[in-house]
This record gives sequence, C-alpha cells and structure tokens, in this order.
Amino acid sequence: MRRKDRKITDKHEMLDILNKADACRIAFAVNNTPYIVCMNFGYEWDGKRLKLYFHCAKEGKKLDLMRRNNYVCFQIDTDHMLEYIPEIVYCTMQYKSIVGMGYLEEVTDDAERVKGLDLLMQHHGHNAPAQYPEASLKQTMALCLKVSEISAKKKA
Repeated sequence: MRRKDRKITDKHEMLDILNKADACRIAFAVNNTPYIVCMNFGYEWDGKRLKLYFHCAKEGKKLDLMRRNNYVCFQIDTDHMLEYIPEIVYCTMQYKSIVGMGYLEEVTDDAERVKGLDLLMQHHGHNAPAQYPEASLKQTMALCLKVSEISAKKKA
C-alpha cells in the first residue's frame, strides 16, 4: 500500500466497513481478460478467516469463470463523502475500503448453504429466522469466498 498513513489494521474498523457496505465487487481473470460483478453479501469472520457468502442462479458467466479460475479479487467500500474547499480549489473524496484475494467456491453442503443465506439475509437487515421454500433452494446457488489476503484503508 503506497499511502501507509491511510492503512487500516484494526479488525474492528474492518468490521465496521463490512457492516456498513451493502455490495461487494468480485473480479475474475481468465485468459488475461478481467470481468467484475457486483453482488450483495453476508459474511462470517471467526477470528482467523473471513468468509464472504453470496447467492446466485445456478448458471451464468460468473460461474463459468469461477469454474475456470476460482482465485478472485474482491473490493468493498463505504462512507463516501465529497470534500471540496473552494478557497483553494481543492477536491477529494473520503472513503473506507477493503480489498482482498481468495478462493470462490460453490457451497455444496446444505447446512452451510442455509447458513450462508442466513448471513446474507441478516447482513441486509432481516433479523428473524428466514424460511427458504424447497423450490427456491433448488434454484439458488450459494457461493463462499474464503479470503486469503486482505487490506483496508481510509481517507477521512
């Protein structure tokens, strides 16, 4: 990271970013071609490893790319605010962000799949136990991104 003064190392500050953010961008790379997709997410950080959970249909471009190369980059950001000082004609943007790398995999275990969907629902404000009709579960895939590298920074 070039700007060490902006680096976030405190896990509680990273959790604050995760809790405030409503979307995660996932970048795939296959055959030297980038592809990025924005997804809603839920997460679990057990003290050792951060896992991000997503849901999607059972077919599509991101799944095709994941099956060819499941090592992905992700990015999450929040707290954007334009700072403009007209007296000195200065403009900048305040923000907080997380960037990381990890392995994106289909969740095949039914219990973990429901757990991932529950975490996603809770992250987006649904605090009551969710009900998932069997027909919906059959059409829905859960993905888990097991984070292997993470960094965070802020401009405040």
